[in-house]
Amino acid sequence: MEKLDTLQKFSNTFANTKKFPVLFLGHGSPMNAIEENEFVNGFRNLSEHLEMPKAILCISAHWETKGSFVTAMENPRTIHDFGGFPKALYEVQYPAPGQPYLAGGIKNLVNKTQIELDLKWGLDHGAWSVIKHLYPKANVPVVQLSLDYSKKAQDHYSLAKELSVIRQKGVLIIGSGNIVHNLSLVAWDKLNESGYGYDWALEANDKMKSFILDGNHKELINYTAQGKEFQLAIPTPEHFIPLLYVLGMVDKKEPINIFNDKAVAGSLSMTSIKFGS
Repeated sequence: MEKLDTLQKFSNTFANTKKFPVLFLGHGSPMNAIEENEFVNGFRNLSEHLEMPKAILCISAHWETKGSFVTAMENPRTIHDFGGFPKALYEVQYPAPGQPYLAGGIKNLVNKTQIELDLKWGLDHGAWSVIKHLYPKANVPVVQLSLDYSKKAQDHYSLAKELSVIRQKGVLIIGSGNIVHNLSLVAWDKLNESGYGYDWALEANDKMKSFILDGNHKELINYTAQGKEFQLAIPTPEHFIPLLYVLGMVDKKEPINIFNDKAVAGSLSMTSIKFGS
């Protein structure tokens, strides 16, 4: 009875719409939240071509859990989950509301994975540092889905398939990470050199884009088998897995728009992608 009641509230709040696009946003440094640069401009330009959604579901690299959780509070806090940055960054607040009915719908729409409601987390910088450029008035409810670190890549992709129905409920889905992300090899002396990337980083980035444009999701799910360049680009999976959620929610014939496609400091890529129209 409780499940039926929750799904009814979700259905009443989120009537059917045309299919919303799905975004993968390379979020990079938290400083992108307050700096003016080409990547921030890329996010703002994107926002000009987005309809106002009823809510946002964000899958961020910065919320890893044992088990799967979705934020269900009315007013998620702004989490400053980083250290060593200027005071101005810690003063940023992004007071977007939550959306408990969407959280409940997500929990109950999925059959193969147990998703629990979370009332503690909030919005980490993988979410608010990019969403604030899309919707600076913080007037769109935001819900986050955690990354279960015990799941395999295929499990994340399959979960996304189950959740893809919410694209037709007025929900904008955002995966936030970086497809090339190796902080241990950052070239700090090249931080301000536009587009600087190591050969392996550029090769991995190009190969990933090729797989994406070809609709070859299998090779991206099996990213650990793609050779040394991928191993260097994805030393740990948390910044890459949000891409798999995005890919799991798209049809392979949808329009694909790649933007902010530049390397940063040798071992990072800001490559971002819009799927759908």
